[in-house]
Amino acid sequence: MPRTVRDVMTADPAFCTPETSLEDVAKLMVLHECGEIPVVESHSSLEPIGVVTDRDMVCRLVARGKNPLAYTAETCMSQPVLTVSIEAPLSEAVDLMEKHQIRRVPVVDAEGCLVGIVAQADIAWSEDEREVGKMVREVSRDTGSSAR
Repeated sequence: MPRTVRDVMTADPAFCTPETSLEDVAKLMVLHECGEIPVVESHSSLEPIGVVTDRDMVCRLVARGKNPLAYTAETCMSQPVLTVSIEAPLSEAVDLMEKHQIRRVPVVDAEGCLVGIVAQADIAWSEDEREVGKMVREVSRDTGSSAR
């Protein structure tokens, strides 16, 4: 039976709202040992509207001489957010990561609410070495643009 996203995802990931300070986003990354925090519409609507990565903060603010402590998640987040369904075959998440050259994908339920996140590392621990190698190669390929 093919594996689904549910089988390998990290459930109940840390998240923030657009108004969350980047200082708090960075603290969430440290606390949860991750490099991406999904941004949801609000605490009552867990629909993902973007993501903030450690790279987003460095490239969009720090490298431009801006103080990240003065900004919120909304000013730095990548959007539109790409998501995958919790019931989707794992291959769908891999295809999405390869096509868009991203290392992590928020996972949503049937209502579109955040329920998890699937990362390259999650897939690396669960899939055949050849498939993992192909995924890493595709996500990391040079396209001449600055992907997140």
